[in-house]
Amino acid sequence: MTADKTQSKSGKAVVGKTGGTAATRSSSQEVAAFLKAAKSTDPTGTGRLIFSLDATMSRQPTWDRACQIQASMFEAVSKIGGLSVQLVYFRGFGECKASRWVVNSKALRDLMCTISCRGGQTQITKVFNHAAKENMREKISALVFIGDAMEEDADRICHLAGELGLKGVRAFMFQEGHDPLTESTFRQVARLTGGAYFRLGPDSARELADLLGAIAVYASAGRKALESSSKRGARLLLEQMPGSGS
Repeated sequence: MTADKTQSKSGKAVVGKTGGTAATRSSSQEVAAFLKAAKSTDPTGTGRLIFSLDATMSRQPTWDRACQIQASMFEAVSKIGGLSVQLVYFRGFGECKASRWVVNSKALRDLMCTISCRGGQTQITKVFNHAAKENMREKISALVFIGDAMEEDADRICHLAGELGLKGVRAFMFQEGHDPLTESTFRQVARLTGGAYFRLGPDSARELADLLGAIAVYASAGRKALESSSKRGARLLLEQMPGSGS
């Protein structure tokens, strides 16, 4: 997948520290609070969330940690009710796969444990094209993407992001490392979709868990569920999201 604007991926992800203060409560308590807020705000709400991942070789050093955090999110999502999740990942030579939509997230948790990283270039355009097709079938509330590189045409990715934004699909982009082109592209995607951008560091596991829980609440019950909560993850998310919209 070669384009005019490319950035080579290093063999090892460079992860940096985030600036957030340490949470004083466990991530499980934080997520539980978000779930309670979502249920009280909109107990009959429904939503669909695409959880997408870069599973190329440069993410191997942090893959086990990511699997643990993401498995915890899937388990938390299953408690919300009314939220369907689909896992999408790419790796190797042109391999990009999507799971079925599930409400019982145990299947996604089990799938995460079987995925291994393989060398290859990024395929973010495939993820966004897939999200657009799924949204045409049935509305998608949010898309989460976690990756450390961007080796495609940045203009093409931003164009696809703009189309998703016009359809109301918010993208929440999480970056490992400090690659400048990746950061610039991820920030533009977040802006164009009305989502949010975050950089992950070696000490940000709890922050990621909190944010993923908050995104799950947003996808299930909307912005009001976040605004009604004073929890750290909700605050971090709302600080990055535009002030208007649902």
